[in-house]
Amino acid sequence: MTTISKLLSICSFLFLFSFSVFAQGGKISGKVTIGSDNSVLHQVSVRISELKLSTVTDDNGHYEFANVPPGRYTIISHQEGFSDLAKTVVLTAGGNEVIDFQLQLSGVREQVTVSATGDEQSTFQSIASVNTVDSNVILERAAVGLGDVLDNQPGVSKRSFGPGNSRPVLRGFDGDRVLVSTDGVRVGSLGSQSGDHGEPVDTLSVERIEVVKGPATLLYGSNAIGGVVNAISGHDEGAHPGLRGYVSGITASNSNQFSGSGGVEYGTKNWMFWGNGSGQRTNDYNAGGNFGKVENSFTRSATGTGGFGYYRDKGFFTTDYNYFQSRYGIPLDFNDPAAELRSLKMHRNNLKFTGGFNDLDSFITGAKFTVDYSKYQHQEIVDNLVGTTFKNNVFSYRGVFDQKKYGDLTGRFGFEGFTRDYSTVGAEVLINGKVRQNSFSVFGLQEIKLNRVTFQFGGRIENNRYNPTDTSLIKRDFTGFSGAAGIRVALWDGGAFVANYTHAYRAPALEELYNNGPHDGTLSFEVGNPNLKAETNNGLDFSIRQQSNRVRAEANFFYYDLKNYVFLAPTGITDANSGLVIARYLQGNSRYMGTELSLDVTANQYLNFLAGLDYVSAELKTGQPLPRISPLRGRVGLDAHYKNLSVRPEFLMVDKQDRVFTNETATAGYGTINLTGTYIIPGKHTANIFSVNAFNLNNKLYFNHISFIKDILPEIGRGVRFSYTVRFF
Repeated sequence: MTTISKLLSICSFLFLFSFSVFAQGGKISGKVTIGSDNSVLHQVSVRISELKLSTVTDDNGHYEFANVPPGRYTIISHQEGFSDLAKTVVLTAGGNEVIDFQLQLSGVREQVTVSATGDEQSTFQSIASVNTVDSNVILERAAVGLGDVLDNQPGVSKRSFGPGNSRPVLRGFDGDRVLVSTDGVRVGSLGSQSGDHGEPVDTLSVERIEVVKGPATLLYGSNAIGGVVNAISGHDEGAHPGLRGYVSGITASNSNQFSGSGGVEYGTKNWMFWGNGSGQRTNDYNAGGNFGKVENSFTRSATGTGGFGYYRDKGFFTTDYNYFQSRYGIPLDFNDPAAELRSLKMHRNNLKFTGGFNDLDSFITGAKFTVDYSKYQHQEIVDNLVGTTFKNNVFSYRGVFDQKKYGDLTGRFGFEGFTRDYSTVGAEVLINGKVRQNSFSVFGLQEIKLNRVTFQFGGRIENNRYNPTDTSLIKRDFTGFSGAAGIRVALWDGGAFVANYTHAYRAPALEELYNNGPHDGTLSFEVGNPNLKAETNNGLDFSIRQQSNRVRAEANFFYYDLKNYVFLAPTGITDANSGLVIARYLQGNSRYMGTELSLDVTANQYLNFLAGLDYVSAELKTGQPLPRISPLRGRVGLDAHYKNLSVRPEFLMVDKQDRVFTNETATAGYGTINLTGTYIIPGKHTANIFSVNAFNLNNKLYFNHISFIKDILPEIGRGVRFSYTVRFF
């Protein structure tokens, strides 16, 4: 028998063995109701995180897990339109634990789950610093660009070249240092290396978006040295019987926005089938003050997804196909009457296969495998003619294994890799020919859970190889190690202290090594450096958290010391042909430091007080500030709620930013007033959600310091957005 045949036989045996029945154990059961009127909720997903077991509530709102082995478990309840809830239970042998849930309106009490460590847990329990934005908040924001959806979350700002291509910036980190993924798989776009390239993520169709701030290189690779933005579809989280779905409609003033999305899931026996789609269009928007219309700021997008899955108690597989297309304008320079009319047309095809098993009685108790192929292309159109075509095809694979608990020690390990083929054709050719990048890594993350203390530690070894077809360009090969250690200590009932140390490695990006040409997306003639060294970051994160019925608060502090930091430095010389300033990729030592504070205080049963603040200071060790760093921001607001109605006024304050890089201009501070209202009509099988989002009510004229074209592009003025969603289950 060949080696391949032996491997196939072993994999087949493990897969078939994974469907064996549980050993006898205890029982966990309960009821799920709506907190406002205690009516029961049907078809709510309830999940035991550690065992990856899920079920749904019946017509009486009841759920039950039988034959559960003794242990400490996190039970999570989830229903679209309501905040997730997570509760901890200790089950003894033959025990019977009753855990009831009262789900609330999103925004009133949010205790959502995250996957920053590859396993589900609440944001309070996570050792990493994580924010989660659920589908209701996404629909309230209803923005075309991913950055606009997440802007003003703690530690998150947006980089943009117009509304159609905004991208999140985490703690001042942008570009190749922030990984954008869907269900943990990189999207395969080119948004990281150009200010005018968007991210092909359909925000209207996801269940939630998780933002992991700080180095997340252990599980996600060197592209995550600054953090991860992960869009979650929910299809890997289990099956449910019957029909479930949603239909949403959105309209807004100012930009004359019209958006619609819808999706269905149908489960029968062990099978699940799903499909969804969305479409958005906005016209040129009006800026604040007396500025008027921002010409050529329109956006158009359309998406579609279809797939199916097969689920058993101890195994599953799913298949997904996704298509995304968009076209958006690059706003015109109002000071230049001869400015070109530019737009970008993007499309992406994506096919993904996922499978796994769990609860094996062996050293490996479970595993999850993903294979993904993304075919991405965008065209830069000048005066209705295609100027440059960018192509980026990525084949990626990933396997994660859960190991059997040994005493207080548990964890997971795995492997990951991808092959990327990149090329440009046309007027803005940055690299001649094609470049292939191959990446492979192995990683492990271990956790020790004691009564009041949790330790977490792990490491990752990653290799990246670049092979250009142009023989004048040199091949490069990088291998590096990332490691981390963290501790979470329970201080008092509902209080915790978290500390992390991270050594993170990043190989230089393909574009940083080889680009050589005019690049409108960075407003420069880029000159790459094929001799760049690997970038490393030694970072410290500290967090103090409080979560109780009256007070939910978190204070984060971070300091990152980066060696061989890569940055694009203008030379002051103008390229004669393009008229753009020549800029070279250089390296130097730098440091980032900052804080994020958030507070949610329940004054009484009808009123919550909300506040937040975030600040980043980033500079080279020479004292030179780094470019496009978000200024100090603060926010105060209220959440007034009665039964199923929630009204949330907010005042956002942004300080001036005068710590600027070479050739970068300062930006004035500003303040905006926003108001959001949500009303939900819940039923046993439906939830009708009405929301209104009034933004920039004071019609302030202001500029986003992180925008590449902030000197010509003011942000959107006063407007009102309405949305309606019906969810059936």
